[in-house]
Amino acid sequence: MHTQKHHKIDLDTDYPCPCRRRGRLIPIALTEAFGCNRCQQIFVVEENGCVIEQLATTYPYKRSWRWTGHQWNVVQPGLGDSYLPLALGILLVLLSIWLPVALHSPSGASIMLWAIVALVLAVLPALMVWLAYRR
Repeated sequence: MHTQKHHKIDLDTDYPCPCRRRGRLIPIALTEAFGCNRCQQIFVVEENGCVIEQLATTYPYKRSWRWTGHQWNVVQPGLGDSYLPLALGILLVLLSIWLPVALHSPSGASIMLWAIVALVLAVLPALMVWLAYRR
């Protein structure tokens, strides 16, 4: 079993790509960055040389990894850096507003309409979280 101690990243060494198993990270001359020879991604060295961060505009949050000496470990973003608190807040507001309004509605047909509207609005935050966390 390999140690989980994090090592400083050497800017003159090539590493396996954290995105793909067969790619190699090769240092980019005169920068503190690496480029993958397979997936063409660029990774910048951050946090005193212990973390690499993927430069990609397709992700809503930045992905980072730490080197253990044998493999890359994903650096998990904090709760404030994710969309989960925002999605839960939207869901809470929707439930506190839409549910009482739907329950106090006089006719049965409008209860169905309110339920459908509440369901659609509750699915939007779930969709937002799913899009944020998918690869």
